[in-house]
Amino acid sequence: MPSWRDLRRFCNRDDWELVKDTDHYFYQKWENGKLKKTKVSKGTGEIPKPLWQDILKKQLQVSKEYFNSKI
Repeated sequence: MPSWRDLRRFCNRDDWELVKDTDHYFYQKWENGKLKKTKVSKGTGEIPKPLWQDILKKQLQVSKEYFNSKI
């Protein structure tokens, strides 16, 4: 499973815009007329598997292969 650091690295390398930096990092990206949003914990460690699957499918909307190519 990827870590929170991996998710932040992905957002930065995939041209997501950091819109807020509080207790979490909040990113957004316009793609094909749709606004995608994700929230990245400032915690350490791996993202739990069920949460990771949700983030990948509903927030990032990319394949595992695409994600891995960016980190």
